[in-house]
Amino acid sequence: MATIVKSLSTKGVEGYVVDVETKTISGQPMISIVGLGDTAVKEARERVEAAILDSRFIFPQMKIVVNLAPSDLKKSGSHFDLPIALSLLMEANQVRIKRTEEFAFIGELSLNARLRGCNGVLSMVIAARDSGIESIIVPLDNIEEASLIRGIKVYGFQGLRDVVEFLEGSKEYVKSEESVVEDDCQNPLNMDFSEVQGQELLVEYIVAAAAGGHNMLMIGAPGCGKSMIAKRIPTILPKMSEEESLEVTKVYSVAGLLKGNDSLVRSRPFRAPHHNASTNSLIGGGNRATPGEISLAHNGVLFLDEIAEFSKRTLDALRQPMEDKVVTVSRVRETNSYPANFMLVAAMNPCPCGYYGTDRCSCSDYEVLKYRQRLSGPILERMDIQKYVQPVDFMDLSNYTSNLSSSELRERVEFARDIQRKRFKGMEGVNCNAQMSQSLIKEFCRLDSECSDILQKVYDRYKYSARTFHKFLKVSRTFADLEGSKTIRKKDVMASVMSRDLEKEKISMAVV
Repeated sequence: MATIVKSLSTKGVEGYVVDVETKTISGQPMISIVGLGDTAVKEARERVEAAILDSRFIFPQMKIVVNLAPSDLKKSGSHFDLPIALSLLMEANQVRIKRTEEFAFIGELSLNARLRGCNGVLSMVIAARDSGIESIIVPLDNIEEASLIRGIKVYGFQGLRDVVEFLEGSKEYVKSEESVVEDDCQNPLNMDFSEVQGQELLVEYIVAAAAGGHNMLMIGAPGCGKSMIAKRIPTILPKMSEEESLEVTKVYSVAGLLKGNDSLVRSRPFRAPHHNASTNSLIGGGNRATPGEISLAHNGVLFLDEIAEFSKRTLDALRQPMEDKVVTVSRVRETNSYPANFMLVAAMNPCPCGYYGTDRCSCSDYEVLKYRQRLSGPILERMDIQKYVQPVDFMDLSNYTSNLSSSELRERVEFARDIQRKRFKGMEGVNCNAQMSQSLIKEFCRLDSECSDILQKVYDRYKYSARTFHKFLKVSRTFADLEGSKTIRKKDVMASVMSRDLEKEKISMAVV
């Protein structure tokens, strides 16, 4: 009868249980690992043999077959080393372990039998707990990450011999000292909105975007403060709930970005890829269909500076994730789904030289048109707020009076988000106004006759799409929430209508 120990693997950001089955049979000495493992899994043969010998055990001189079940799912990673080594030692009767069904094992073995940390531990521990496994053994490097999950016993060890002695009962487990996890919600770069001068109106729309989770596009000349403001948006975003933190940490764990900091991600992500980023790096891809920037920005901000310089094909690939809040990355070897619920903030110049509308502009009308056409209509439709950023006046720059700080603005954002949390309580996948479906819009964005007349004039005059109309309603709802109003007022509708500066003059004429 084959010896079976439990391990785990990941598919996307979700984990699943893997049975490591080991059998020794008569034949030429060799070890064969089956079960659709990748190169890292196949190379476990050499690592396991060296680790067993270094731990003063005897490596069986027989034909060894290791099966990773279920065998029809592709598996990757080096974390199967530990369960393969333990199952082989048990099969050879060199180690006697009782109640192995209560344990699951994760860990890469070095050639001197040390346990190295691995990726995706958080997802695996969650899967182990949900499948009824009582305890899990992980490398000591992953102990903090694994201990984030409640309801399962977590043990961390430094080497193969330590694990064997613990399982045989010859050595008690000594719990390592827990490190103090600092609250990284604070601003590590000391950025603050009090440093922003002369952009008070724009900051109001930034607050609205943060309060409702709305996508935002800023257009303005070089040096007017677009990037400066965007980089300060994380300082006013509300704190993540424990559930949101776990979601983000799972993505970062699978992507291998928690090494050296195996703790819960507490601050909202802020990702700012360069405009030469490929479609795969932004959406996700590679041989293993790994998560891209939009998934790493889950529950946070994706900032695309100089968005017009991005490939048009890359930008258009954002359309589906921005609507569905999830992205499915399909490759020949794997197909994985990752969460992608992010707030898109983009900045661009109005023309190639950046000084459109002034005497300094040297661009022809054709050049301006071609430049702006790099952003397709569907992408622009998905930007809830579109604001021109005007150059800062000299008097504003020379005025050293501090404006509202990030902490003060964050209080307003938290106030509005608290209203939204209560409004959408019990509704899965809806945490802010930007995520409202059409049925929720009909329920929570009702307008009186005066507000309806304003939107009807704008809608009829400029033939906006249904998506744009619904975004006007969502932004109106957010402006009302910022002031604690239960109903959407005329001033809220006007603020949402004027959030689209690309049509500002036309809209003003229509309303009049």
